[in-house]
Amino acid sequence: MDATLIPPPPQRTYAQLRSRLTWTGAVLYPFMALLPAVSADRLAPGILPACGSALAAVLLVGLVRRRPMAALVVTLLVTALLPPAAKYHGPVWFVPFVAVDILLGYVVATRTLRASVVAVCLTFLTQCLTILGFTHGPNLIVIGTIALLALVTTCVVGLLGRERRRYATELRSHEVAEAITAERLRIARELHDQVAHSIGIIAIQAGVGSRVIETQPLEARAALRAIEATSRETLSGLRRTLVALRRSGPSAESEAAPYGPAPGLGELERLAATTTDAGVGVDLRWSGQRRQLPPDIDLSAYRIVQEALTNVVRHSGAGRCHVSVGFGEDELSVEIVDKGRGMRGTEPGVGFGITGMRERVALLHGEFSAGPLSGGGFRVAARLPLPEPTVAAADDAGVAGADVR
Repeated sequence: MDATLIPPPPQRTYAQLRSRLTWTGAVLYPFMALLPAVSADRLAPGILPACGSALAAVLLVGLVRRRPMAALVVTLLVTALLPPAAKYHGPVWFVPFVAVDILLGYVVATRTLRASVVAVCLTFLTQCLTILGFTHGPNLIVIGTIALLALVTTCVVGLLGRERRRYATELRSHEVAEAITAERLRIARELHDQVAHSIGIIAIQAGVGSRVIETQPLEARAALRAIEATSRETLSGLRRTLVALRRSGPSAESEAAPYGPAPGLGELERLAATTTDAGVGVDLRWSGQRRQLPPDIDLSAYRIVQEALTNVVRHSGAGRCHVSVGFGEDELSVEIVDKGRGMRGTEPGVGFGITGMRERVALLHGEFSAGPLSGGGFRVAARLPLPEPTVAAADDAGVAGADVR
């Protein structure tokens, strides 16, 4: 069977090509930098050969990204050889030191403090020896001053670049930490709201069943059925949450896993029925024109009612409670009121239910209040701002109305 040649991956081929170009430029740089100095005319030296020698440093761009210190050493050696190699000995042949200063600034901005100090000292000594060896008279002070100012300016710009990079890194780390904290709080709220209500119902039904199992077997059987239904619902909700957390991207495994829709205000009747089975009657009242809500507002409103009913069942001792949901033009209002004994330990920091409700409302820029009533009982109220309806939504509503007619 004939062997089939498998071409290398494109990324690997590109990396090999870039490496070859890098070292080719490093080898050609000394010749391209010294050539203008050797070929300069003694009678008409000009600044063009010196600028050509400075521009030859472009060949070291690849080496600068890989080995900036090695590139700096090569550039210093070449620029130190330029004045003795040039046929014309004048201040113009110190122009290539501009490339050295630019490279030094890059080293200061990207390398460690120790490497930066070594690079600055090496550059300063090389420039001083070159200027002292090939400059005489009044040009010595002028060129030395210019070289020193250029060196200091380069170091300052490099330090500013270093601080900017460090600040950007810290800012990204802070943003990542905030995102992780927000996600952890969201997961904690979801798990608490899902489990707390169901566990409270299960505990009450289990207590009822254990008390009447011998005297009222039918009531005990009903309590066990309620426990089974609530347990299955809780497991289904936890499974949806875990699937949502594990879905990092589209895959066959994630698509095969069941992932139902999140609960919303449309399931309040079922929630009220479950709470009634647990021994607390629920009077559910709607006001305003009911309409479809954004998923985050719909879920948050449902979780607030769910957690408030859980607190009524577990802490109030009331036989009934009132739940009011109002659809306004620009806000959704939710209120849960009971006439029980209230919650013990409602001060901040006790429990996670009220804290979770307050966090949900704050994320939606709404208003939240929870506390005992003057005549006894407890009240939870939330107001969530609603976005303005879009034109598409209005058109859909119009079409739906036409279909109904």
